[in-house]
Amino acid sequence: MDAARRNVMVLAGCQALTQVKMTLLITIAGLVGYALASNKALATLPLTIYVVASALTTLPSGAYMRRNGRRQGFTLGASFGIAGGLVCAASVWMHAFWLFCIGCAILGVFVAFGRAYRFAAADAAPPDFKAKAISLVLAGGIVGGVLGPNVANWTHLSIDGLPFAASFLAISALATLTIIALRPLAIPPLTAAQLAEPGRPMREIMRQPAFIVAVTASAVSYGVMNLLMVATPIAMHHHDYPFSSTALVLEWHVIGMFAPSFFTGHLITRFGVLPIMVCGALLNVACIAVALSGESVHHFWLSLFLLGIGWNFLFTAGSTLLTECYRPVERERTQSAHDFITFSVMSVTSLISGAMLAHEGWGWNAINYGSLPFIGAVLVAVGWLAVKRRPAAA
Repeated sequence: MDAARRNVMVLAGCQALTQVKMTLLITIAGLVGYALASNKALATLPLTIYVVASALTTLPSGAYMRRNGRRQGFTLGASFGIAGGLVCAASVWMHAFWLFCIGCAILGVFVAFGRAYRFAAADAAPPDFKAKAISLVLAGGIVGGVLGPNVANWTHLSIDGLPFAASFLAISALATLTIIALRPLAIPPLTAAQLAEPGRPMREIMRQPAFIVAVTASAVSYGVMNLLMVATPIAMHHHDYPFSSTALVLEWHVIGMFAPSFFTGHLITRFGVLPIMVCGALLNVACIAVALSGESVHHFWLSLFLLGIGWNFLFTAGSTLLTECYRPVERERTQSAHDFITFSVMSVTSLISGAMLAHEGWGWNAINYGSLPFIGAVLVAVGWLAVKRRPAAA
Protein backbone atom coordinates (compact mmCIF):
# COMPACT_ATOMS: atom_id res chain seq x y z
CA MET A 1 0.00 0.00 0.00
CA ASP A 2 1.47 3.40 -0.97
CA ALA A 3 1.86 6.21 1.55
CA ALA A 4 -1.04 8.31 0.20
CA ARG A 5 -3.55 5.50 0.63
CA ARG A 6 -2.19 4.54 4.05
CA ASN A 7 -2.59 8.14 5.20
CA VAL A 8 -6.14 8.14 3.87
CA MET A 9 -6.93 5.03 5.94
CA VAL A 10 -5.43 6.56 9.10
CA LEU A 11 -7.23 9.86 8.60
CA ALA A 12 -10.51 8.12 7.76
CA GLY A 13 -10.21 6.26 11.08
CA CYS A 14 -9.58 9.53 12.91
CA GLN A 15 -12.51 11.10 11.07
CA ALA A 16 -14.69 8.18 12.23
CA LEU A 17 -13.73 8.65 15.88
CA THR A 18 -14.09 12.41 15.66
CA GLN A 19 -17.47 12.20 14.00
CA VAL A 20 -18.78 9.90 16.74
CA LYS A 21 -17.83 12.59 19.25
CA MET A 22 -19.30 15.43 17.17
CA THR A 23 -22.55 13.60 16.44
CA LEU A 24 -22.89 12.57 20.06
CA LEU A 25 -22.41 16.20 21.15
CA ILE A 26 -24.88 17.55 18.58
CA THR A 27 -27.45 14.93 19.60
CA ILE A 28 -27.41 15.90 23.26
CA ALA A 29 -26.09 19.49 23.53
CA GLY A 30 -29.39 21.18 22.71
CA LEU A 31 -31.21 19.05 25.27
CA VAL A 32 -28.56 19.56 27.95
CA GLY A 33 -28.54 23.30 27.24
CA TYR A 34 -32.34 23.34 27.45
CA ALA A 35 -32.20 21.59 30.83
CA LEU A 36 -29.46 23.79 32.31
CA ALA A 37 -30.40 27.21 30.92
CA SER A 38 -32.84 29.34 32.91
CA ASN A 39 -33.69 31.21 29.68
CA LYS A 40 -34.75 28.48 27.23
CA ALA A 41 -34.04 30.73 24.23
CA LEU A 42 -30.36 30.18 25.09
CA ALA A 43 -30.64 26.39 24.79
CA THR A 44 -28.46 26.32 21.66
CA LEU A 45 -25.94 28.89 22.99
CA PRO A 46 -23.44 26.15 24.07
CA LEU A 47 -23.50 24.74 20.53
CA THR A 48 -23.03 28.24 19.17
CA ILE A 49 -20.03 28.74 21.46
CA TYR A 50 -18.69 25.37 20.31
CA VAL A 51 -18.88 26.48 16.68
CA VAL A 52 -17.51 29.98 17.41
CA ALA A 53 -14.54 28.48 19.27
CA SER A 54 -13.97 26.14 16.33
CA ALA A 55 -14.05 29.05 13.89
CA LEU A 56 -11.76 31.27 15.99
CA THR A 57 -9.21 28.46 16.44
CA THR A 58 -9.15 27.49 12.76
CA LEU A 59 -6.49 30.06 11.77
CA PRO A 60 -4.17 29.41 14.77
CA SER A 61 -4.50 25.63 14.33
CA GLY A 62 -3.48 25.94 10.67
CA ALA A 63 -0.46 28.04 11.64
CA TYR A 64 0.51 25.53 14.33
CA MET A 65 0.36 22.60 11.92
CA ARG A 66 2.33 24.54 9.29
CA ARG A 67 5.20 24.86 11.78
CA ASN A 68 4.93 21.53 13.62
CA GLY A 69 3.34 19.11 11.16
CA ARG A 70 -0.05 17.47 10.81
CA ARG A 71 0.35 14.61 13.31
CA GLN A 72 1.52 16.83 16.16
CA GLY A 73 -1.30 19.27 15.45
CA PHE A 74 -3.98 16.58 15.35
CA THR A 75 -2.62 15.10 18.61
CA LEU A 76 -2.82 18.48 20.33
CA GLY A 77 -6.38 18.88 19.07
CA ALA A 78 -7.41 15.49 20.46
CA SER A 79 -6.03 16.53 23.86
CA PHE A 80 -8.54 19.37 23.88
CA GLY A 81 -11.21 16.75 23.13
CA ILE A 82 -10.29 14.85 26.29
CA ALA A 83 -10.43 18.01 28.41
CA GLY A 84 -13.69 19.25 26.87
CA GLY A 85 -15.55 16.02 27.57
CA LEU A 86 -14.47 16.10 31.22
CA VAL A 87 -15.54 19.73 31.68
CA CYS A 88 -18.96 19.07 30.11
CA ALA A 89 -19.48 16.06 32.41
CA ALA A 90 -18.60 18.27 35.38
CA SER A 91 -21.13 20.88 34.25
CA VAL A 92 -23.93 18.31 34.40
CA TRP A 93 -22.81 17.24 37.88
CA MET A 94 -22.74 20.88 39.05
CA HIS A 95 -25.88 21.83 37.04
CA ALA A 96 -23.88 24.81 35.73
CA PHE A 97 -24.89 26.23 32.36
CA TRP A 98 -21.83 28.52 32.22
CA LEU A 99 -19.47 25.57 32.75
CA PHE A 100 -21.23 23.64 30.00
CA CYS A 101 -20.56 26.60 27.67
CA ILE A 102 -16.85 26.47 28.59
CA GLY A 103 -16.73 22.72 27.96
CA CYS A 104 -18.31 23.19 24.53
CA ALA A 105 -15.76 25.92 23.75
CA ILE A 106 -12.91 23.50 24.54
CA LEU A 107 -14.49 20.87 22.31
CA GLY A 108 -14.69 23.51 19.58
CA VAL A 109 -10.91 23.92 19.74
CA PHE A 110 -10.55 20.17 19.27
CA VAL A 111 -12.83 20.25 16.22
CA ALA A 112 -10.83 23.09 14.63
CA PHE A 113 -7.84 20.76 14.36
CA GLY A 114 -9.90 17.75 13.28
CA ARG A 115 -11.58 19.63 10.42
CA ALA A 116 -8.26 19.50 8.56
CA TYR A 117 -8.19 15.70 8.20
CA ARG A 118 -9.59 15.89 4.67
CA PHE A 119 -7.08 18.52 3.56
CA ALA A 120 -4.20 16.58 5.11
CA ALA A 121 -5.12 13.58 2.95
CA ALA A 122 -5.30 15.77 -0.18
CA ASP A 123 -1.95 17.44 0.57
CA ALA A 124 -0.14 14.10 0.41
CA ALA A 125 -2.08 12.72 -2.58
CA PRO A 126 -1.28 12.94 -6.32
CA PRO A 127 -3.52 15.32 -8.31
CA ASP A 128 -5.74 12.59 -9.75
CA PHE A 129 -6.39 11.18 -6.26
CA LYS A 130 -7.16 14.42 -4.37
CA ALA A 131 -10.96 14.37 -4.79
CA LYS A 132 -11.12 10.68 -3.86
CA ALA A 133 -8.80 11.21 -0.87
CA ILE A 134 -11.04 13.99 0.50
CA SER A 135 -14.14 11.93 -0.14
CA LEU A 136 -12.78 8.74 1.43
CA VAL A 137 -11.63 10.55 4.58
CA LEU A 138 -15.09 12.07 4.94
CA ALA A 139 -16.53 8.57 4.43
CA GLY A 140 -15.05 7.63 7.79
CA GLY A 141 -17.71 9.86 9.30
CA ILE A 142 -20.39 7.27 8.56
CA VAL A 143 -19.25 5.52 11.73
CA GLY A 144 -20.34 8.64 13.58
CA GLY A 145 -23.74 8.42 11.92
CA VAL A 146 -24.25 4.91 13.24
CA LEU A 147 -22.56 5.14 16.62
CA GLY A 148 -22.89 8.78 17.71
CA PRO A 149 -26.65 8.94 18.40
CA ASN A 150 -26.61 5.35 19.68
CA VAL A 151 -23.78 6.07 22.12
CA ALA A 152 -25.86 9.01 23.33
CA ASN A 153 -28.89 6.73 23.72
CA TRP A 154 -26.89 4.02 25.52
CA THR A 155 -25.08 6.36 27.91
CA HIS A 156 -27.43 9.25 28.65
CA LEU A 157 -28.93 7.56 31.73
CA SER A 158 -25.88 5.48 32.75
CA ILE A 159 -25.14 7.62 35.82
CA ASP A 160 -28.12 7.92 38.15
CA GLY A 161 -29.26 11.48 38.65
CA LEU A 162 -26.80 12.87 36.11
CA PRO A 163 -28.38 12.51 32.65
CA PHE A 164 -25.86 12.73 29.79
CA ALA A 165 -22.80 12.93 32.09
CA ALA A 166 -21.62 9.50 30.91
CA SER A 167 -22.08 10.63 27.30
CA PHE A 168 -19.51 13.39 27.82
CA LEU A 169 -17.11 10.95 29.48
CA ALA A 170 -17.45 8.82 26.33
CA ILE A 171 -16.28 11.85 24.29
CA SER A 172 -13.08 11.99 26.38
CA ALA A 173 -12.50 8.27 25.88
CA LEU A 174 -12.93 8.55 22.11
CA ALA A 175 -10.49 11.48 21.97
CA THR A 176 -7.92 9.28 23.71
CA LEU A 177 -8.41 6.61 21.03
CA THR A 178 -7.85 9.29 18.37
CA ILE A 179 -4.38 10.02 19.73
CA ILE A 180 -3.52 6.33 19.47
CA ALA A 181 -4.93 6.06 15.94
CA LEU A 182 -2.75 8.98 14.73
CA ARG A 183 0.56 7.21 15.37
CA PRO A 184 1.00 5.70 11.84
CA LEU A 185 0.28 9.02 10.08
CA ALA A 186 3.18 10.06 7.82
CA ILE A 187 2.68 13.33 5.93
CA PRO A 188 5.90 15.07 4.85
CA PRO A 189 6.20 18.57 6.34
CA LEU A 190 6.95 21.57 4.18
CA THR A 191 10.61 21.88 3.26
CA ALA A 192 12.77 24.71 4.57
CA ALA A 193 12.70 26.29 1.12
CA GLN A 194 8.90 26.15 1.02
CA LEU A 195 8.59 27.61 4.52
CA ALA A 196 10.86 30.45 3.42
CA GLU A 197 8.59 31.35 0.50
CA PRO A 198 6.21 34.20 1.36
CA GLY A 199 3.40 33.06 -0.93
CA ARG A 200 0.73 35.37 -2.29
CA PRO A 201 -1.20 37.75 -0.03
CA MET A 202 -4.44 36.24 1.28
CA ARG A 203 -6.52 38.96 -0.37
CA GLU A 204 -5.15 37.86 -3.75
CA ILE A 205 -5.94 34.20 -3.04
CA MET A 206 -9.43 35.03 -1.77
CA ARG A 207 -10.27 37.11 -4.84
CA GLN A 208 -10.04 34.06 -7.09
CA PRO A 209 -13.48 33.05 -8.44
CA ALA A 210 -12.79 29.41 -7.54
CA PHE A 211 -12.07 30.38 -3.92
CA ILE A 212 -15.26 32.45 -3.71
CA VAL A 213 -17.42 29.62 -5.03
CA ALA A 214 -15.67 26.97 -2.91
CA VAL A 215 -16.28 28.98 0.26
CA THR A 216 -19.88 29.78 -0.74
CA ALA A 217 -20.67 26.09 -1.28
CA SER A 218 -18.99 24.97 1.95
CA ALA A 219 -20.39 27.78 4.11
CA VAL A 220 -23.96 27.31 2.85
CA SER A 221 -23.71 23.52 3.14
CA TYR A 222 -22.71 23.79 6.79
CA GLY A 223 -24.89 26.80 7.58
CA VAL A 224 -28.14 25.29 6.28
CA MET A 225 -27.30 21.85 7.63
CA ASN A 226 -26.51 23.24 11.06
CA LEU A 227 -29.57 25.51 11.12
CA LEU A 228 -31.90 22.55 10.56
CA MET A 229 -29.96 19.88 12.44
CA VAL A 230 -29.55 21.87 15.66
CA ALA A 231 -33.26 22.72 15.62
CA THR A 232 -34.43 19.15 15.01
CA PRO A 233 -33.95 17.65 18.54
CA ILE A 234 -35.75 20.65 20.11
CA ALA A 235 -38.52 20.62 17.47
CA MET A 236 -39.08 16.90 18.05
CA HIS A 237 -39.03 17.48 21.81
CA HIS A 238 -41.84 20.03 21.38
CA HIS A 239 -43.88 17.27 19.72
CA ASP A 240 -43.16 14.94 22.68
CA TYR A 241 -41.33 12.39 20.55
CA PRO A 242 -39.13 10.06 22.64
CA PHE A 243 -35.37 10.60 22.68
CA SER A 244 -34.89 7.29 20.84
CA SER A 245 -36.80 8.73 17.85
CA THR A 246 -34.60 11.83 17.85
CA ALA A 247 -31.48 9.64 17.98
CA LEU A 248 -32.77 7.60 15.03
CA VAL A 249 -33.43 10.72 12.93
CA LEU A 250 -29.96 12.12 13.63
CA GLU A 251 -28.35 8.73 13.01
CA TRP A 252 -29.79 8.63 9.49
CA HIS A 253 -28.93 12.27 8.96
CA VAL A 254 -25.25 11.58 9.62
CA ILE A 255 -25.39 8.43 7.48
CA GLY A 256 -26.71 10.67 4.69
CA MET A 257 -23.81 13.06 5.34
CA PHE A 258 -21.06 10.49 4.99
CA ALA A 259 -22.24 7.33 3.18
CA PRO A 260 -22.17 9.09 -0.23
CA SER A 261 -18.46 9.80 0.33
CA PHE A 262 -17.66 6.32 -0.95
CA PHE A 263 -18.59 7.54 -4.43
CA THR A 264 -18.72 11.36 -4.28
CA GLY A 265 -15.03 11.63 -5.18
CA HIS A 266 -15.60 9.42 -8.20
CA LEU A 267 -18.58 11.54 -9.29
CA ILE A 268 -16.51 14.72 -8.99
CA THR A 269 -13.70 13.18 -11.06
CA ARG A 270 -16.23 12.01 -13.66
CA PHE A 271 -18.56 15.02 -13.93
CA GLY A 272 -16.67 17.90 -12.28
CA VAL A 273 -17.19 19.90 -9.08
CA LEU A 274 -19.82 22.33 -10.38
CA PRO A 275 -22.49 19.76 -11.44
CA ILE A 276 -22.07 18.02 -8.05
CA MET A 277 -22.59 21.37 -6.29
CA VAL A 278 -25.83 21.88 -8.21
CA CYS A 279 -27.02 18.41 -7.18
CA GLY A 280 -26.21 19.21 -3.55
CA ALA A 281 -28.18 22.46 -3.65
CA LEU A 282 -31.21 20.73 -5.21
CA LEU A 283 -31.10 18.02 -2.54
CA ASN A 284 -31.27 20.78 0.08
CA VAL A 285 -34.36 22.17 -1.64
CA ALA A 286 -35.92 18.68 -1.54
CA CYS A 287 -35.10 18.44 2.17
CA ILE A 288 -36.94 21.69 2.89
CA ALA A 289 -39.94 20.60 0.80
CA VAL A 290 -40.27 17.43 2.90
CA ALA A 291 -39.83 19.34 6.18
CA LEU A 292 -42.61 21.77 5.25
CA SER A 293 -45.00 18.99 4.25
CA GLY A 294 -45.42 17.57 7.77
CA GLU A 295 -43.90 17.06 11.24
CA SER A 296 -44.20 13.32 11.82
CA VAL A 297 -41.12 11.29 12.73
CA HIS A 298 -40.99 10.09 9.11
CA HIS A 299 -40.96 13.68 7.83
CA PHE A 300 -38.10 14.58 10.17
CA TRP A 301 -36.25 11.41 9.15
CA LEU A 302 -36.51 11.89 5.38
CA SER A 303 -35.84 15.62 5.55
CA LEU A 304 -32.68 15.20 7.62
CA PHE A 305 -31.49 12.29 5.46
CA LEU A 306 -31.77 14.40 2.28
CA LEU A 307 -30.10 17.29 4.12
CA GLY A 308 -27.14 15.03 4.89
CA ILE A 309 -26.66 13.95 1.27
CA GLY A 310 -26.94 17.55 0.07
CA TRP A 311 -24.30 18.59 2.60
CA ASN A 312 -21.98 15.83 1.39
CA PHE A 313 -22.18 16.88 -2.26
CA LEU A 314 -21.72 20.59 -1.52
CA PHE A 315 -18.98 20.28 1.08
CA THR A 316 -16.92 17.64 -0.73
CA ALA A 317 -17.12 19.58 -3.99
CA GLY A 318 -16.27 22.85 -2.23
CA SER A 319 -13.25 21.29 -0.50
CA THR A 320 -12.06 19.78 -3.79
CA LEU A 321 -12.44 23.08 -5.66
CA LEU A 322 -10.41 24.82 -2.96
CA THR A 323 -7.37 22.62 -3.70
CA GLU A 324 -7.11 24.43 -7.05
CA CYS A 325 -6.64 27.79 -5.34
CA TYR A 326 -3.29 27.54 -3.55
CA ARG A 327 0.38 26.62 -3.90
CA PRO A 328 2.01 24.24 -1.35
CA VAL A 329 3.37 27.09 0.76
CA GLU A 330 -0.09 28.66 0.89
CA ARG A 331 -2.10 25.56 1.72
CA GLU A 332 -2.56 25.87 5.51
CA ARG A 333 -3.39 29.59 5.29
CA THR A 334 -5.88 29.06 2.48
CA GLN A 335 -7.49 26.00 4.06
CA SER A 336 -7.77 27.79 7.40
CA ALA A 337 -9.35 30.87 5.80
CA HIS A 338 -11.87 28.62 4.03
CA ASP A 339 -12.77 26.84 7.27
CA PHE A 340 -12.84 30.07 9.29
CA ILE A 341 -15.48 31.54 6.99
CA THR A 342 -17.41 28.26 6.85
CA PHE A 343 -17.61 27.81 10.60
CA SER A 344 -18.26 31.48 11.28
CA VAL A 345 -21.43 31.07 9.21
CA MET A 346 -22.17 27.87 11.12
CA SER A 347 -21.85 29.68 14.47
CA VAL A 348 -24.41 32.29 13.41
CA THR A 349 -26.90 29.63 12.33
CA SER A 350 -26.50 27.78 15.66
CA LEU A 351 -27.64 30.81 17.64
CA ILE A 352 -30.36 31.77 15.15
CA SER A 353 -31.78 28.26 15.25
CA GLY A 354 -32.59 28.31 18.96
CA ALA A 355 -33.89 31.89 18.87
CA MET A 356 -36.23 31.16 15.94
CA LEU A 357 -37.64 28.07 17.65
CA ALA A 358 -38.25 30.03 20.85
CA HIS A 359 -39.85 33.01 19.06
CA GLU A 360 -43.62 32.87 19.12
CA GLY A 361 -45.05 32.68 15.62
CA TRP A 362 -41.83 31.51 13.91
CA GLY A 363 -40.61 28.00 14.70
CA TRP A 364 -39.73 25.06 12.46
CA ASN A 365 -41.38 26.31 9.24
CA ALA A 366 -39.66 29.71 9.44
CA ILE A 367 -36.27 28.02 9.80
CA ASN A 368 -36.88 26.01 6.64
CA TYR A 369 -38.15 28.96 4.59
CA GLY A 370 -35.24 31.07 5.80
CA SER A 371 -32.75 28.55 4.36
CA LEU A 372 -33.94 28.91 0.77
CA PRO A 373 -32.20 32.20 -0.13
CA PHE A 374 -28.82 30.77 0.88
CA ILE A 375 -29.30 27.71 -1.29
CA GLY A 376 -30.22 30.05 -4.13
CA ALA A 377 -26.91 31.90 -3.56
CA VAL A 378 -25.01 28.66 -4.21
CA LEU A 379 -26.79 28.12 -7.52
CA VAL A 380 -26.03 31.71 -8.56
CA ALA A 381 -22.35 31.34 -7.59
CA VAL A 382 -21.98 28.06 -9.50
CA GLY A 383 -23.57 29.60 -12.59
CA TRP A 384 -21.22 32.61 -12.33
CA LEU A 385 -18.11 30.39 -12.18
CA ALA A 386 -19.36 28.19 -15.03
CA VAL A 387 -19.76 31.27 -17.24
CA LYS A 388 -16.29 32.56 -16.32
CA ARG A 389 -14.71 29.18 -17.10
CA ARG A 390 -16.47 28.75 -20.44
CA PRO A 391 -14.01 30.84 -22.49
CA ALA A 392 -11.05 28.95 -20.96
CA ALA A 393 -12.67 25.61 -21.77
CA ALA A 394 -13.31 26.75 -25.34
